[in-house]
Amino acid sequence: MGVDIERVRRVVPPLQVLLPFARKEGIPVIWVNWGNRPDRLNLSPATLFVYKRDEDEIGIGEALPHNGSKVLEKGSWGADIIEELPRDERDVYVDKFRMSGFWDTPLDSILRNMGVTTLFFCGVNTDQCVMSTLQDACFLGYDCVLLEDCTATTSPDFCWEATLYNVKQCYGFVSTSTALIQATAESETKNRQT
Repeated sequence: MGVDIERVRRVVPPLQVLLPFARKEGIPVIWVNWGNRPDRLNLSPATLFVYKRDEDEIGIGEALPHNGSKVLEKGSWGADIIEELPRDERDVYVDKFRMSGFWDTPLDSILRNMGVTTLFFCGVNTDQCVMSTLQDACFLGYDCVLLEDCTATTSPDFCWEATLYNVKQCYGFVSTSTALIQATAESETKNRQT
């Protein structure tokens, strides 16, 4: 019962480097995370079904057996950012209720008010929430960069690989956190020399 999350933990080490770097460089860190209502009135029957296809599964808003936390419910351990990822008071938090972080949220307004035009995507599950949000960002006119080493999924590997392929083909760019850090450092060096 449940999902094996060990495969997605590979994103933790690169994010532990990238997040402090981004903040130091003035790149806003925006956490887009599930945060459903306790009564689940914000969720359609179809969404509820996808997360609980049979009685033996634990669905959105139901208690986890090992700690009683409610799955993907706002304020619960089951919807929280893992402790290993550093947070900062400057970070922005957006609760989402769909696969995409843009539907039924203030994310687009927040980004436009901040003057953001380029988005770097990190997170899990790459082939689900990350891809849905990236596609909508692309459709809204944002420049999208998926950071390959900062994404993972609990789905089979071919789902992650297909997502990388589709982002490259249709929606933006695929890079790594290391390349982003290196390019930023090179740009700073070049700017100091001119």
